Amino acid sequence: MKISLAEFVGEVGQAKAADAIGVHQTAISKAIRVGRQIFINRLPDGKIKAEEIKPFPHSKAP
Repeated sequence: MKISLAEFVGEVGQAKAADAIGVHQTAISKAIRVGRQIFINRLPDGKIKAEEIKPFPHSKAP
């Protein structure tokens, strides 16, 4: 099952989401705030995998 990071955080909270993914809570907060396209996959063994969708090639605006 694939859901957005924001949906996952809505279910479990930022602290538990950060722990499940293996990042700090502040990283979760910032990712949601800036609108990064991160999706969460719940694996059959109960583990969580996070994937980000980014344009390719990615270039920053000047």
